Amino acid sequence: MRGLISAISITCLVLASGSAVAQTATKMGQNHAWGTYSYQSQRGKVCYVLSVPTAKTPSNLDHGDIFFFVSQKPGQNVAYEPQFIAAYNFRENSKVNVSIDGKSFSMFTKGSSAWLENAAEEPQLVSLMKAGASMKVSATSGRGNPTSYDFSLRGITAALDSISNCQ
Repeated sequence: MRGLISAISITCLVLASGSAVAQTATKMGQNHAWGTYSYQSQRGKVCYVLSVPTAKTPSNLDHGDIFFFVSQKPGQNVAYEPQFIAAYNFRENSKVNVSIDGKSFSMFTKGSSAWLENAAEEPQLVSLMKAGASMKVSATSGRGNPTSYDFSLRGITAALDSISNCQ
């Protein structure tokens, strides 16, 4: 539970557009593996769904807190934007790979965050998340360690539906 609370703080800091101060998030609900949250930013309300991995490999590494979330930022015209956040910086110029049911997506990295290289693929990834049972995310740490994470997709559809009217 302590990790989830720090997840909220980290996520809000990352999501706070242009703000160096963490926002206070309100938990709106829990849908199996996916929590729903919202907070008020300088540019309007932000809503997001958040999950943590069910498995982390290699098991001998201290991965820290790892999150995958999808955010709605109506004040910024952002709808269902997937993002992956690690507790460590990724290898510079490396890519993060997200795969669901044999379909893969490439994410670019900056520091400890990653976003889809092709924003036009965001709806396709979100659709596969809703239809799939699990998602695998693979990355390379700044130290060169290959890492991978398994996420349950149970509850993602209900979680995303609950933030569809974020305003």
